[in-house]
Amino acid sequence: MATELVDDFDWDNVGATGFGGNYSSDQRAEMEKMYGDTLTTVQEEEVVKGTVVGITDRDVILNIGFKSDGLVSITEFRDLPDLKIGDEVEVFIEDQEDINGQLILSRKKAKIKQAWKAIYDALELDTILEGVVKRRTKGGLIMELDGVEAFLPGSQIDVKPIRDFDIYVGRRMEVKVVKINSAFDNVVVSHKVLIEKDLEKQREAILNNLEKGQILEGNIKNMTNFGVFIDLGGVDGLLHITDISWGRIAHPSEVLTLDQKLNIVVLDFDEAKKRISLGLKQLTPHPWDSLPADLQPGSKVSGRIVNVADYGAFMEVVPGVEGLIHVSEMSWSQHLRNPQDFIKQGDTVEAQILTLDREDRKMSLGIKQLTEDPWTRGDFASTYAVGTKHSGTVRNLTNFGLFVELEEGVDGLVHVSDLSWTKKIKHPSEMVKVGDKLDVVVLELDLGARRLALGHKQLEENPWDTFQTVFTPGSVHKATITEKSERGAVLELPYGIEGFAYPKSLVKEDGSTAENGESLDFRVTEFSKDDRRIVLSHTAVFNKEAAAEDDSRNAKFKKKTNTKAGDTQGEGKISDLKKTEEKSTLGDLDALSALRDQMMGNERKAGEQKLAAAAKAPKAAKAEEAPAAEAPAAEEGGLLAGIAGAASAALDTVKHAASDAVDAVTHSDAFHKASEVAGDLVDKAKDLIAGDADKKEDETNA
Repeated sequence: MATELVDDFDWDNVGATGFGGNYSSDQRAEMEKMYGDTLTTVQEEEVVKGTVVGITDRDVILNIGFKSDGLVSITEFRDLPDLKIGDEVEVFIEDQEDINGQLILSRKKAKIKQAWKAIYDALELDTILEGVVKRRTKGGLIMELDGVEAFLPGSQIDVKPIRDFDIYVGRRMEVKVVKINSAFDNVVVSHKVLIEKDLEKQREAILNNLEKGQILEGNIKNMTNFGVFIDLGGVDGLLHITDISWGRIAHPSEVLTLDQKLNIVVLDFDEAKKRISLGLKQLTPHPWDSLPADLQPGSKVSGRIVNVADYGAFMEVVPGVEGLIHVSEMSWSQHLRNPQDFIKQGDTVEAQILTLDREDRKMSLGIKQLTEDPWTRGDFASTYAVGTKHSGTVRNLTNFGLFVELEEGVDGLVHVSDLSWTKKIKHPSEMVKVGDKLDVVVLELDLGARRLALGHKQLEENPWDTFQTVFTPGSVHKATITEKSERGAVLELPYGIEGFAYPKSLVKEDGSTAENGESLDFRVTEFSKDDRRIVLSHTAVFNKEAAAEDDSRNAKFKKKTNTKAGDTQGEGKISDLKKTEEKSTLGDLDALSALRDQMMGNERKAGEQKLAAAAKAPKAAKAEEAPAAEAPAAEEGGLLAGIAGAASAALDTVKHAASDAVDAVTHSDAFHKASEVAGDLVDKAKDLIAGDADKKEDETNA
């Protein structure tokens, strides 16, 4: 390369004045003016206009009038596919000079800053913006407003609820800014407010012309459990579930769908609250008015159970016509139960019309009438005759007993006293529970009153007949105290029977008192088969005086029992005469008394053998083994029983002879009748006196 030399260059002047020092003042001022006219002053983070001076594969070169040009990535001009040299665009100055001395510009940030300015202006001036729905998010949509993302809530998309947000993705929509959160750069917009303004005029026109009975067209916009909301074109009305169909429905979705267009009638309008009540079923005739004429009481119908209540169930005979099946008409059973035990909602059943009132639109139905009443069957009396045995289900428990269902509609009562021979049951729940199977025997049948008296204990032989021969007064048995109170103690005797001992009868030989759980010898002081009562005493086992006192009380108890159980008619003066005659004829009957005691001792031994055999052998074997076990006793007892029978016959003969003698003495039927009445009065007085004396004696013993 050739270098051109300047011959007249003043090197000395350069070194003396420095670079540019050879300019005069005028020349310097002119030079500064020239530079000032070609360069502009720029500030960082400012939006300026730039001119495209060059386009490459990666960048766009822009001249903003600064000392150097700036570069912007070509990706920021995707929205301007026709960009060419000479076009003007707005850019954002990020940095006047980076480490490479390059001017840094951004078109994207320029667009965002301008967009934020437009958003703030739209909120302040209440103007409309247009954007594109980019995507769906939880609870709404995300829109882009010139590079700024804004949230469009689902409730602000339309005046009616939106169920599918995806259909709006990619759609351009006009919105209004309703809220800006500057701290988080959040923007909330609404499209609904634009629609509401358009609908306001339609709403005013509809409300001004609204009348009851007017038929309108609307779309179902929302559905709830109690009804649907109908869009009438700017104003909403409620179509209650009871006004949708004449028939009973559980949910509006059974007959209607969302967005369905239908005609409805205006039922009521509250102008103050702007509430409109609509009806759909009112556009069709009432089903009761078109009910077939052949439906009469006695007709059989079939329908669906639409509701079940505590007192019965409602069956839909035809759509809109319902009949009540009372719980008492579901079964022939006299004991009402829960209707849910018979039918469930949704079941299809057959019934018979019992009553039909077309004017009041009421109908009663029955199910049990379709089957025969078991109490009127011809074989009922023989099937449930007294003494027949059956098995049933326990349906109900009460304080006084339990009810057993032998078959559908046939219930019987088992009194609490007929559950067990030996156990004193206070409540049936101690033995059974509802739903259990129970074997019973018929004790009483009353067809007229539809009543069955049942028993459970009667399935077995009454053990008290045998206990009477085992637990004779004066006999001693081993017993365990199971319960003790101030009134006395409950004792557990052999064969599972219970006895009772007064507190004073629990005193032991050493002076202490027997306690719960102790097993001791007890002497029987009182036995009552009818009352199933056994009174015992431990003290009487070793104390002769106590034993004598107990024997005396037992003798009084026997006398009172015999007096009440015997024939007391005709006593008084005439009975005294009879007793005198008997005493003078038979004397004290010492020989018969000794014979009776001997027989009772033998019967006691036979009873103990019988109970022991019953406890060891099964019931099936007991019937076969019992005669063999009792053979020795029966052989001896047969002779004694014959002697006792002869003595009893002789005693009866004496009684009849005395009675005949008394009748002969009176010589008057009238006198005899009067004597009988007097005798009855005397007997009642004696019973009262004896009962009062026994009560005082029991209180003294306790």
